[in-house]
Amino acid sequence: MELADWVPEGVEVTVPNAARMYDYTLGGYHNFAVDREYIERAERAMPGIVAVAHANRAFVGRSVRWLVDAGIRQFLDIGSGIPTLGNVHEVAQNAAPDSRVIYVDIDPVAVAHSQALLAGNDLAGVIQADLRHPSDILSHPDVVALLDFSQPVAVLLNAVMHFLPDSDNPNAVTAQIRDALVAGSYLVMTHGSEARDTAHEQEKVAELYESTPTSFHLRDEDEVRRMFDGFELVEPGITAVTCWHPDPDEQDEPDEPVRQSMLAGVGRKA
Repeated sequence: MELADWVPEGVEVTVPNAARMYDYTLGGYHNFAVDREYIERAERAMPGIVAVAHANRAFVGRSVRWLVDAGIRQFLDIGSGIPTLGNVHEVAQNAAPDSRVIYVDIDPVAVAHSQALLAGNDLAGVIQADLRHPSDILSHPDVVALLDFSQPVAVLLNAVMHFLPDSDNPNAVTAQIRDALVAGSYLVMTHGSEARDTAHEQEKVAELYESTPTSFHLRDEDEVRRMFDGFELVEPGITAVTCWHPDPDEQDEPDEPVRQSMLAGVGRKA
C-alpha cells in the first residue's frame, strides 16, 4: 500500500484509531480507509454519531473562551486528537495572545500533525503520552518548560475518559491531575453517556469499538460527577454537551437523544 507523505513511519494503517476516526467525523483527511469504514458503520448503527462529534467540538471552543474570560492562560489538552479547525491554541490565543497550550495524545499521527501545525508557535507544544499515566505527562520536560504549575492551569479531557475501562481507575487519573494543580485551576471534560431511547443503538456502536484498540465505556451523570471530586462544578454542572453555555446563535436541542449521549462539565479547584 502506498501511503501519503503525512503518515509517520511505523503507523499501523489497518487498525482503526479513535483520534483518526474523530478526525474523519469532523471532516479531516488525516485518516485511513479503516477509520472511515468504522465511523460509517457506527453512523448506520446509531444515526447522529457525526453530529455528536461536532457538538463536542463546539463545546471545546465555548469552554476555552469561557476559561480565557475567567483569567486562565495555561491549557493542558490531554487526548487532543488530530488538529482540525478550532484548535485550543487557536481559540485561546485569538482571545488572549499570551495563552500557552500543551497538547497530549497517544497517537503518533495526531502528534506529528500537531508538531507541524505548531511550528513557529513558541507558546504551544505537543507530546506523545498515555492518559493512563498522568504523572508522566505532568512531569514531562516539554510540559513543565511551557506550563507553570504554580499558577492556575486548565486541563482538558474532552471525549477521552470514556476510552478508559473501570480497571484503569479513571477516578484515580483525575485525582492525580487534581492534586498537581493549584487553587483556581480547572478541569474540563466531555464523556459518553447512555442516551434516552437509544440504548440498543449505543450497544451496537460499543460492539463495533470492541474490535478496536480503544473500546469505550459509557458512564452516567453520577459517575462523571465523581471524576470531578475536589472540583467545584461551574453552572450548570454536568449537562448535555449542547447545553453547557450554548452560544445564542447555536441550535440547542436538549431533548434530542443522540446529542444527550455526550455529557460535559467544567470544575474549578478551590
